[in-house]
Amino acid sequence: MASQMDAFLEECSRSGDAAYAALKALLERLENSDTRTEARVFLADVQRRFHSKEDADRCFQDYHFRIHDVVLNDFEGYQKRKKLTMIEIPSIFIPEDWSFTFYEGINRHPDSIFKDKTVTELGCGNGWISIAIAEKWSPSKVYGLDINPRAIKAAWINLYLNALDENGLPLYDGEGKTLLDRVEFHESDLLAYCRDKKIELDRIVGCIPQILNPNPEAMSKMITENASEEFLYSLSNYCALQGFVEDQFGLGLIARAVEEGIAVIKPMGIMIFNIGGRPGQGVCKRLFERRGFHITKLWQTKVMQAADTDISALVEIERNSHHRFEFFMGLVSDQPICARTAWAYVNSGGRISHSLCVYSCQLRQPNHVKVIFDFLKNGFQEVGSSLDLSFNDDSVADEKIPFLAYLASVLKENSFLPYEPPAGSIYFRNLISRFMKSYHHIPLTTDNVIVFPSRVTAIENALRLFCPRLAIVDEHLTRHLPKKWLTSLVMEGKEDKNMEDGITVIEAPNQSELMIELIKKLKPQVVITGIAHFEAITSAAFESLLSATADIGSRLFLDISEHLELSSLPGSNGVLKYLARNVLPSHAAILCGLVKNQVYSDLEVAFVISEDEAIFKALSKTVELLEGHTPLISQYYYGCLFHELLAFQISDRHPPEQRESSDKKPVKMIDFASSANSALNSAELSINGERGSPIIHMDVGQSFLPLPSPVKASIFESFARQNMIESETDVRSGIQELVKNKYGFLSDSSSEVIYGNSPLALFNRLVLCCVQEGGTFLFPSGANGNYVSAAKFMKANVVTIPTQSEEGFKIAPKALVSLLGTVKKPWLYISGPTVNPTGMLYSNKEIQQILFICADMGVRVVIDTSFSGLEFREGWGGWDLQQSLSHIKCANSSFCVSLIGGLSSKLLTGGLEFGFLILNHPSLVDLFYASPSLSRPHSTIRYAIKKLLGLREKKDQCLSEAISQQKEILRTQSEQLIKVLENCGWDAIACNGGVSLVAKPTAYLGKILKIEAFEAKLDDFNFREAIFRATGLCINSGSWTGIPGYCRFSIALESSEFDKALKCIMQFKNLVLGN
Repeated sequence: MASQMDAFLEECSRSGDAAYAALKALLERLENSDTRTEARVFLADVQRRFHSKEDADRCFQDYHFRIHDVVLNDFEGYQKRKKLTMIEIPSIFIPEDWSFTFYEGINRHPDSIFKDKTVTELGCGNGWISIAIAEKWSPSKVYGLDINPRAIKAAWINLYLNALDENGLPLYDGEGKTLLDRVEFHESDLLAYCRDKKIELDRIVGCIPQILNPNPEAMSKMITENASEEFLYSLSNYCALQGFVEDQFGLGLIARAVEEGIAVIKPMGIMIFNIGGRPGQGVCKRLFERRGFHITKLWQTKVMQAADTDISALVEIERNSHHRFEFFMGLVSDQPICARTAWAYVNSGGRISHSLCVYSCQLRQPNHVKVIFDFLKNGFQEVGSSLDLSFNDDSVADEKIPFLAYLASVLKENSFLPYEPPAGSIYFRNLISRFMKSYHHIPLTTDNVIVFPSRVTAIENALRLFCPRLAIVDEHLTRHLPKKWLTSLVMEGKEDKNMEDGITVIEAPNQSELMIELIKKLKPQVVITGIAHFEAITSAAFESLLSATADIGSRLFLDISEHLELSSLPGSNGVLKYLARNVLPSHAAILCGLVKNQVYSDLEVAFVISEDEAIFKALSKTVELLEGHTPLISQYYYGCLFHELLAFQISDRHPPEQRESSDKKPVKMIDFASSANSALNSAELSINGERGSPIIHMDVGQSFLPLPSPVKASIFESFARQNMIESETDVRSGIQELVKNKYGFLSDSSSEVIYGNSPLALFNRLVLCCVQEGGTFLFPSGANGNYVSAAKFMKANVVTIPTQSEEGFKIAPKALVSLLGTVKKPWLYISGPTVNPTGMLYSNKEIQQILFICADMGVRVVIDTSFSGLEFREGWGGWDLQQSLSHIKCANSSFCVSLIGGLSSKLLTGGLEFGFLILNHPSLVDLFYASPSLSRPHSTIRYAIKKLLGLREKKDQCLSEAISQQKEILRTQSEQLIKVLENCGWDAIACNGGVSLVAKPTAYLGKILKIEAFEAKLDDFNFREAIFRATGLCINSGSWTGIPGYCRFSIALESSEFDKALKCIMQFKNLVLGN
């Protein structure tokens, strides 16, 4: 044995690398059951040879290793030992104050914290803490992990040193297990081993380096066991940049460990980390709190700064930022000094210390936080720097964290935002109806709920739908109604010829007794009112309002916004109690604006409840015609609140009671206004009917192409941020720069830049301006059918400019001049540069000719660019509107050019719409603001748009590539569609940009189609219904395009949906024309 030991020590004396090789060979003997006992006895002999501290230190100096005991006074495992035996080598971290403080912090937890748990230690070094945890608390398994391969070998040797006695015999615990059963060591970059092996952990502990390496290039070396001792040792003192915001404080490696831990820790798991207080306690705590952790400080002390740790990197951080690190002069000083002062003090021979804390951390909503970080790790790490899940108020956390998790799952699982009916997301409407059923016992369905962008929008749409001669509106609900409605003095039997829409609104107090008195005296046709708090407890006031309005044939819209509680313990609500017992009468509807949330102020969605099918359908159409849709993400947010209230309930546990219908029949009520009825009936709106198979929408202007990662990142970041400042949501300059670069359209500080939820909503406000001026709106045949129908709904005087196929259905100067001579106060709508629906392009010369004519004849020009931005025709030169306008010398004073735009195409935001309008004429600005009820994008959406505008201006590579890819997709799909159409008997017109094209079903017109429940001779009026009934494909017919016989096809479909659409076209050809 002596000769064997001498040979071993001689080998070790050569160098640290030679000593490591000798120990590695010894480990191989320990791992072999046949030689294990002999190897353990040999190690015992080595320890006895260097038994004193002086001898052990000499061994470390001469032979590059030492074996010594780590004495722990309060340590007492199953074997009643108060020490652990450890081997140390120069290339690994040697236990010092840091690790002993860490162990003390762990020790403050109750004994049960590790019992029977799966534990991992990050940065385990020589493994002593992993072994101590296993010895004292009997976890089911401890995984000691370290990136240093030599550390792992040393840790395995130490495991055998403590799992076997000096005679090489196993030491068993009360469960008949040894440390070898409970502990494993593995080389791993943080939690990579557990992640790759899909190991779920109950506890994660770690004592991780947190000073940036002063030589960053050194950290980029490959980490192998053959690396230099100096480099491997530095792994325990320094960390490299990790790409986290905490890098600036030297905490990037811990930040990465925490985020990796979120993925593998069990929902009720706990992380325990040793954090040096050099960056400051607030910074250390925030690292955990902003990632959704509750934290507890287990232990805090001061430790001397290791003499071999270079803090110059921290000095550099202080030089380049306002942050100051915290050090102390010696152990007794309480006054902190900065890194620069500490560095100077050390270089002058002084010793410095810093605080050291042990934090215990537990996720506050683990399942939701896991979903959020799973999304972020898939290409969205940069967004993580904006994430802040720290909340002073738990009620805020209970709302925001589940929503962020839901939003993350939607963005991860969907390549695009899905199509939803204009009446509101089916999922959201179903949640509302379920909430009413579960909490208030009202058996509603999705077809009783219509969703609006806001309460104000719902009120205005209802009034425009009925156009009552006289309406009484609660004084609290009139603030955003058009001024003319509130200033007219029209009464029964009298008319005001200056009132274009004939609506007069009388304000009334918010008290049912007074409201009913006014109803009886004034006999209004529509009543819109809330109900006072003291009257809302019982149903008496509501029943009186129902009776009073029924007696005179008045429509009643009752606002319950102030009384609907999104709570698992909602208060008493008399209106909802009535609806639980009674069917809502046909003349009444319930209105509710959702604005009461804890997180996003002014984020609003409203809904109307009606059990009258005609009202439901009509109000749904007004949303599509006047607003386009309700912002989808707003519906997601409130949908999450409803979901949280319903998720724990057993559905249909209490079937609703049989409800009574009112025996009292109201007298003849006001019907829909004739103009509104005509516009709604003639408008070709989206199809949402039930079919046996899914509907394929080629009749929607929304793009269903994949959302690029910058768009998803911007959407998520906008909702993840806290405390946004105004400048971060101000998109004015970005939009002005965009239209200047894209179209040469200049605007300055005197220009009015207005935002809306959609370009359509902004356009409708311009229609009202035209109506107030007594003007006429001119649309070319071959324009956006929804815009034309909306103008008619708003009672505008609409005239069509004839266009020709040989001119691409664009406005011809001769036709324009001829028509303008017959029209007073003309307004001209131009879709350009890309024409919706044809996909043709106006050249710069063509738009210049049109503007010259309009300037001469005093036309108010409205250019709609919302379908532009995805032109794929090569060689198209673009627009320079400023140059064109500068050539106009003597313009009529009425002439002006207003620009409407949307960013869905330009920024590839798909279903996330954002409209803008630029007005340069003062009188037009005044007219526009006379109707103040416009629903505007929430600050979160403005933040996302500003972010994307910035990326576009900087020519961000990822966004630029995505735009190019989508242009190519549209070009390819347009060519494929045209080929299929022409092969199936259609005459298609090639498009040059945008998301749609037109084609004429020449071979089909006059043919007979006979299928189940449908038989007809095909013509322009029934063609849309025919192809939908036969195949489930939705397109727009000539009544929508304004071009007789020509149908519109949207081409911006996801590839699989597009292929299905092509098959539908071929299927229809076989049904009608045969093979």
